[in-house]
Amino acid sequence: MTTVARLILGGVLIAAGALKIGNPADSVVAVKAYQLLPESIAVAVGYALPILEIVVGVLLVVGLLTRVAAVVAALLMFAFVFGIGWAWAKGLRIDCGCFGGGGQLGAGQEPTYLLDILRDFGLVLLGAWVARFPPGRFALDGALGLGGDTQDEDEGDD
Repeated sequence: MTTVARLILGGVLIAAGALKIGNPADSVVAVKAYQLLPESIAVAVGYALPILEIVVGVLLVVGLLTRVAAVVAALLMFAFVFGIGWAWAKGLRIDCGCFGGGGQLGAGQEPTYLLDILRDFGLVLLGAWVARFPPGRFALDGALGLGGDTQDEDEGDD
């Protein structure tokens, strides 16, 4: 179970970061649309976010520093849940920018806040699961002796 959770969470983060990294200006627009951060911080977050998503996603997929990566991923997903909830509470009409794009919605488009929050909260739970249990038998942590006890994972896989 831990291996599956690690691969799903890592794969989602890699996909999200890869879809943003080719056009970082859109990522900046998406972060600014939440009206949650000061301008200069929103710009920095917009540029850094795709890189962070890819790095954490790759660490999860290969199973290196897995528990640290899982905690970072869970916190990142929780921040996304908070941001989407913030936008919803403020009555903003924005695209979450979760997989590229983002910013104000066009005429006739409706936000999908509830689905976005449910998806991201599910990913928070996967991050918590991966942080709680050993990374699984295909993780580099185990091969490198970094706490990848596969015997405990077998208990988590039940």
